[in-house]
Amino acid sequence: MTDPILFTLLGVALTVTALLLVRRYAGFSAQAPGDYAGAGPQFDLRSHLNGPISCEGVIYGPTGRVASRFTGAFEATWEGNRGTMRERFHYDSGTVQDREWQLSIGNDGRIQASAPDVIGTGRGDQSGPSVRLLYRLRLPEGAGGHVVDVTDWMYLTPGGAIVNRSEFRKYGIKVAELVATMHPANVERSAA
Repeated sequence: MTDPILFTLLGVALTVTALLLVRRYAGFSAQAPGDYAGAGPQFDLRSHLNGPISCEGVIYGPTGRVASRFTGAFEATWEGNRGTMRERFHYDSGTVQDREWQLSIGNDGRIQASAPDVIGTGRGDQSGPSVRLLYRLRLPEGAGGHVVDVTDWMYLTPGGAIVNRSEFRKYGIKVAELVATMHPANVERSAA
């Protein structure tokens, strides 16, 4: 009788270990800024997230299905290594959300970021064509008001567009993912 219980516990332990190893060494969470250090073009928040910016994207829910679509209009200004980025999001539900980021960049490329709905201070790095930002976000009451851990990765494309991919986790479990593109608002794009 103890053999089936022992084998079940061993199977559970091996499964959990395999999942932890995959999360640590493969996939979204396994990326590090150094992975992109030698690549170009160089992403600099002060020049690539500056002035009027247009954004559009989708948010995937925990099942992997699209939960929301949105557009955004941003305005970013910089004075040396300190910047402010005002964001206004329009969701397909009709909801409008505003956020104002206060950003600072150290001489080593490290980023500090704060906003009213960010718990504490977000921290990040610029490396090659990428930016990573880690922070805790309080969701709006309409979305449950939960606090989630966010990992934001932004990738500068050779054409100057920025692709943003973010994971939202609660208790280590992915509850949502965001994919968006950003580009200067004054850049005309061709329709597909």
